[in-house]
Amino acid sequence: MSKANRPLSPHLQVYRWGAHMAVSIMHRATGAALAFGTIILVWWLVALATGPEYFSLVQGYFGSIIGRLILFGLTLALMQHLASGIRHLFMDAGKLYSLGRNSATAKFTFVFSVISTLLIWYMAYRAMGAL
Repeated sequence: MSKANRPLSPHLQVYRWGAHMAVSIMHRATGAALAFGTIILVWWLVALATGPEYFSLVQGYFGSIIGRLILFGLTLALMQHLASGIRHLFMDAGKLYSLGRNSATAKFTFVFSVISTLLIWYMAYRAMGAL
């Protein structure tokens, strides 16, 4: 076989897509989203320190439908990143390397992130008296 016909990387021909791959990619993506969320948090804190007029303007943005969707997405990203991070801690300790456990815990991170996000938002709305 000549060098010209060899693939540069066999990963596309050898590996099948799995939950563990999706979790790895999501961990990186949620990390980037949380960096954006940190900027939003700093903006909110600056508005809090600036005064009531500017703070109420920023609160108006966060209270809008788009603002709530962004905050919901950031909550989901935080919970996914948390679950994936804990999973990686176990993997760093040498656990969860069997295919069954690796796949099950990868899927569990998605289930955990959705359920915990919904629970957090439910409890927040309930605490505000909106439910």
